[in-house]
Amino acid sequence: MSYPEIRYDGESGEVTAWMRPASTPADLTSKAGTKFGYLATGADTGGDFGLYRLDMLPRAGGASDHFHRTITESFFILSGTMKLFNGDKWVDAREGDFLHVPPGGRHGFRNESDEPASMLLLFTPGAPREAYFEGLKTVSGLSDQERLEFFLQHDNHFVD
Repeated sequence: MSYPEIRYDGESGEVTAWMRPASTPADLTSKAGTKFGYLATGADTGGDFGLYRLDMLPRAGGASDHFHRTITESFFILSGTMKLFNGDKWVDAREGDFLHVPPGGRHGFRNESDEPASMLLLFTPGAPREAYFEGLKTVSGLSDQERLEFFLQHDNHFVD
């Protein structure tokens, strides 16, 4: 494995870094009360990655067994206990635990505990996951066909 091709060939570097303060309010709150922080979207990173923070209430549920065809997804537990599906079984993941899922890898997550939990989600490349997260609020009102189309549009393939 080697470094990627050069993407910047200037001599002295540029002032292009940006910061999102911890005090920034959540970008989205789900019906279950999960707060989504869009730390770095695919649009922000030129498609390199998308990084999101999820702050979940106790027993907030989550995503069932599914896979993606075009993106990787990685989980890093910041606090609390999350159930993560590693493609084989549901495991308890605690602060500092990490799970990486390549394209095609089955996975899921949920907070079944009586305590809040927080985690980071990293998607590579940086697909527009914001539209997926925001669309989840309306998915229950869709017909079966519309729901299927929504999930396929956002590269979510659920395993029944």
